[in-house]
Amino acid sequence: MDWFVKSFLKSAVAWLLLGGLAGLAMAARPEWTVYRAAHAHMLLLGFVAMMIFGVGYHVIPRFIGSPIRDRRAPTAHWWLANAGLLLMVVGFILRASGSVRAGTWALSSGGTLSGAGIVIFAYVIWTTLDRPLPGRRARPVSEAPPLKSRGLPMAGGDE
Repeated sequence: MDWFVKSFLKSAVAWLLLGGLAGLAMAARPEWTVYRAAHAHMLLLGFVAMMIFGVGYHVIPRFIGSPIRDRRAPTAHWWLANAGLLLMVVGFILRASGSVRAGTWALSSGGTLSGAGIVIFAYVIWTTLDRPLPGRRARPVSEAPPLKSRGLPMAGGDE
């Protein structure tokens, strides 16, 4: 498994832990619900998105039988995604604490970094999907042999 896949998966688990702890803290101290935007972003951009990025970088090249197009881009993506989310969480906390100007700066900076990471992911996955399989030309689906001739089971148990 590539290091960046492991890094995204470990980041996902770390953000899940932080988001879960923030949720428990808000449950214990209802006045802390002003931090719910930070909590939500830790879970959605932190856990859910990082898990999708890690699994996507690992699974998609294997599904299509072609290596990932650019092996350096996921490294930049990991740094941008985590730094961006951290800045966003800090921004949400600052704004909820009354530091609106600093919070807005952190939020906009973090959002920009996170957005850049998402663009990198989209580019890498899109261009990886567009690569023809090594040693084979891409052919339209209409030219593909039927499933039965490829040794794949048919729906409904016909084998």
